[in-house]
Amino acid sequence: MQTKRVSSFVLLLCFTALVTFALAEETQPPADKAAVVNGTVITQAELDAQMSLVVDRLRASGRLPDVSQLDQIRGQVLENLIARELLYQESQKKGIKISQDAINEQLLNLKSQFPNEAEFNKALTRMNLTEDSIKEKLERDLALKKLIEDEVAPNVTVSDSEIRAFYENNPETFKQPERVKASHILIKVDPAADPSLKAEAQKKIDLVQARLQKGEDFGALAKEYSEGPSGPKGGDLGYFTRGQMVKPFEDAAFAMKPGEVSGKVETKFGYHLIKVTDITPEGTLPYDDVKKRLGEFLQQRKIQEEINVYVKKLEEKAKIERFVP
Repeated sequence: MQTKRVSSFVLLLCFTALVTFALAEETQPPADKAAVVNGTVITQAELDAQMSLVVDRLRASGRLPDVSQLDQIRGQVLENLIARELLYQESQKKGIKISQDAINEQLLNLKSQFPNEAEFNKALTRMNLTEDSIKEKLERDLALKKLIEDEVAPNVTVSDSEIRAFYENNPETFKQPERVKASHILIKVDPAADPSLKAEAQKKIDLVQARLQKGEDFGALAKEYSEGPSGPKGGDLGYFTRGQMVKPFEDAAFAMKPGEVSGKVETKFGYHLIKVTDITPEGTLPYDDVKKRLGEFLQQRKIQEEINVYVKKLEEKAKIERFVP
């Protein structure tokens, strides 16, 4: 089994990192060295910029590293930068060229993350960047991706037996908790709001409830009355598991049967009417449902291992100087 996807290493080529690296190059002198790879300088600013990204991601996930961990992370980040440089240099030795069309396509993808062209240009100005510097980084990243696709990925396969073995040896990974699919109608009001505002919200939810009891369609009433973001979709919240909704809402939803509509439920968001449309009991995801994604995961993992081996071979032939302890 083989896919065209490349390893998680290529996730380092994300646009956020791209912009940060470009900023580092624009604002710092080459003499500020973190490492030198076959004569090419990796600046301290590049290292600091990528380090900031990693730490921000850790903080966002609730993990704040201590000083000793930061030192270790810094070393890992530097090694990743060295690996990227080695791979890029190898791509050039292999004669890999990236077309302007491919670069422009990626640039359009980057621009699409902004509301409009003006906001994109403002971001460039704030970071002292130019579109040319962005294109240069995109070219490098695409060259790395092509090298991995040409030199590493074709050597990696994942058999059906490997996928099956992983599935059977890791049953906890494929456990699926009980899930409820529900829709709701929300009338917003702050719990600490003035009593008159709460009374007005209660009156509105009571009106909706009365119309439901007369047999009117839940989805239509959600579109008409619900003040939550799901209102235009008829109040549909999709499937959710325990712990994803606020407690009063969760308790009500998981106590109901498909087709039932709750009474008035109060949460910190206001008053809800909830309709449960489906319940999926706790169980194990069937093998056929996960086989494709699991194969891709194992393929990615194998490619990552092969990239590490490939980089080690490049390191053995390279001259690398590190200036960070």
